[in-house]
Amino acid sequence: MNDNASTTALDADWWRQAAVYQIYPRSFADSNGDGMGDIAGVTSRIGYLSDLGIDAIWLSPFYPSALADGGYDVDDYRNVDPRLGTLEDFDAMVGAAHAANIKVIADVVPNHSSNRHEWFKAALAAAPGSPERARYHFFDGLGDGGELPPSDWPSHFGGPAWTRVTESAGENAGKPGQWYLHLFASEQPDLNWDNPEVREDFHTTLRFWADRGVDGFRVDVAHALVKDMRLPLRSKPSLEILVDDGTDALFDRDGVHEIYTGWRSVLNEYDPPRTAVAEAWVPFTHRRLRYAQPTGLGQAFNFDLLQAPFEPTAFRGIVARCLAEAEASGASTTWVFSNHDVVRHASRYSLPDGTDGAAQDAWLLSGGREPAGDPARGLRRARAATLFMLGLPGSAYLYQGEELGLFEAADLPRESLQDPTWFRTGNKVKGRDGCRVPLPWNASEENLGFGGSPWLPQPEWFADHAVSAQDGARDSTLEFYRSALAWRRTLQSAESLEWVSAPGDTLAHYRRPNGWAVLTNFGTAPAELPAGVDASKIVVASGAVAHLPAQVPGETTLWIAP
Repeated sequence: MNDNASTTALDADWWRQAAVYQIYPRSFADSNGDGMGDIAGVTSRIGYLSDLGIDAIWLSPFYPSALADGGYDVDDYRNVDPRLGTLEDFDAMVGAAHAANIKVIADVVPNHSSNRHEWFKAALAAAPGSPERARYHFFDGLGDGGELPPSDWPSHFGGPAWTRVTESAGENAGKPGQWYLHLFASEQPDLNWDNPEVREDFHTTLRFWADRGVDGFRVDVAHALVKDMRLPLRSKPSLEILVDDGTDALFDRDGVHEIYTGWRSVLNEYDPPRTAVAEAWVPFTHRRLRYAQPTGLGQAFNFDLLQAPFEPTAFRGIVARCLAEAEASGASTTWVFSNHDVVRHASRYSLPDGTDGAAQDAWLLSGGREPAGDPARGLRRARAATLFMLGLPGSAYLYQGEELGLFEAADLPRESLQDPTWFRTGNKVKGRDGCRVPLPWNASEENLGFGGSPWLPQPEWFADHAVSAQDGARDSTLEFYRSALAWRRTLQSAESLEWVSAPGDTLAHYRRPNGWAVLTNFGTAPAELPAGVDASKIVVASGAVAHLPAQVPGETTLWIAP
């Protein structure tokens, strides 16, 4: 149980330097043996999470869903998927988490609903121009018979961002009719946030979960809600923000912040105010900090370290910019290396330097064989980078399984894949299933202690990473995370740091205001301990070090107490 629980429970700023553990519910723990993780499974592992030393859990969507996109296609924003449990199960989980002084963050998905949502079903049953269709983006097609999509916009998952419907009402009933917008899968129609009914309904959703004890919200695709849908629709051949000034047709438009001002009013109705963090893939400029304003969501993800090479200049520059950005916005910064959407960082660091996103896609398509990786180096770098990050001011977001040193399951059988990207690209991009494989809890139990036969197959090598294989093992990645998270509470102080090393030094050395020091050797050769560093005060090391070492081993991070 957290040592500072009594103060954290009533602290409205608990989130500023929290360690948040992301749970992908279907893959965490299965309580009823149906092969799918569930809410009761999360409750059963609260003791494990408390022992790990995290401050909060963030649950990816647990709502009713056809799972066209792993739960991010939401049928009902104010309920629990029956396969995952009930609202009563959710209440019990929140109660158990709070009893262990762990906060609960819920994923909210405002850009799009499921095509099974009652609103979208009503839109399909209604005629063009109806109030039901006005909750989404329905448009007539181009061409003589409307047979062409309204624009050239692509879907993030491959193919066009438009799907044509067969009309059910009006003079064209039974004929091909209008098109609807979906920036992701066709089962995820985009909501029209110019519609006041949409805005007010999400206020209701926020209150529904906050009333049930949820402490905060992670906001999916937070930068995409407001779109320029004026005719003729502008061409947009890229999925990136094309002009970083708020005039992009689909992303980071100024009007989105009016929406989040309204959300902040709702979140501030509670004592303490509920938190929120934006998933906003916005370029590293002044525009990103707007999502983290106190009058808005209050915090935003920084994915810069996740995308950076394991290199001291890159890490140092990102830290400096993110801390400056946080100070300017009034928020604390965020740090993350892995989540449900990216290749696990132990695998990314195992690949040859310079392997970019496209090359990672090719690596996945090859079953993790080309290019050949170096798993030992990958895990060594992952642990070093994580310890570097956990020493920083701000909140640290961890993804389930990284504390076990899990790699990407790159060789999943193709017939088992479920990511919509795999299907919408014609089997050319494998997608994100490899980071979503159910966790290994016990190496000696069937299905590695997960529960029933997992919805994605667990590779045989997962057994070596099971909790049972690492629990109490001195040099295991699990015990490393437990030690680092326990010491982190002592390390945290004012949200600033001082660099001791010079820019470009292979040995990156920074100090927190309370005297704690962090040293990371980004090189492969050992580096001499700086003068004045007391080796007897090393309390956490990402890798093996000698007793009272004179050097920092390559690709290793050390924490030194004051």
